[in-house]
Amino acid sequence: MLTIKEVYEEFEKIGCCSFATLDREGGVESRIAHFFAYDDEGLYLRTMDVKPFYRQLVEGGWVSVCGERTDAPCAWDEDNMPHFQPGRMVRVSGTVRLLSMDEVAAKAAESPLFNVAVYDINKYPRTRVLVLNRAHGEVYDYDFNMVHRDHKILRERFAWGGDEATPAGLSIDADKCIACGACAEACTHKAIVPGDAYRIRGERCDECGNCFNACPAGAVVQKGLAEK
Repeated sequence: MLTIKEVYEEFEKIGCCSFATLDREGGVESRIAHFFAYDDEGLYLRTMDVKPFYRQLVEGGWVSVCGERTDAPCAWDEDNMPHFQPGRMVRVSGTVRLLSMDEVAAKAAESPLFNVAVYDINKYPRTRVLVLNRAHGEVYDYDFNMVHRDHKILRERFAWGGDEATPAGLSIDADKCIACGACAEACTHKAIVPGDAYRIRGERCDECGNCFNACPAGAVVQKGLAEK
């Protein structure tokens, strides 16, 4: 499982990402921001307490962040079909905690990553620092045209602060599987492993549903509300 440091480095390579929060009416608001530091507690962000973003973070106590980096933009052919270059998406969701000014100063004394927060607090006194301290997420490495490998995606999930990461991918009920191979034939992600009972490699599964549709025994376990 990825460490908090490794997750921070993934976001750092992207730079600015989309940060989503809930407003008072139950709607979703998003804006571009970034994480500026990490430690064993989580990932750190900052904003000013006069902004709706701050109010939503403190009142809702929750944030969801995602970003993407790729070798090149998506290209479209003459049939209006997309061609994606290899890339990586990162997402994380969880709860946030507001730090006191004394905590920020103490963390800055331990790590230079927090110096930017101290600088901003001195320049903009309404700056506040929060930490994403209980979270789960995923790094989604995609190569849909299989330029660099023989399968399309590679997913890795993570969690910290007592949160849990739901395993990626659909699954197959071994007691129901009749090992007919229909799921493997339908899978374009090369995620199916044959055997006495077939199984799905979650790290390669995009949860597209082709195996669910193809299985004559109803052995594929789905995660949504789908019905055959």
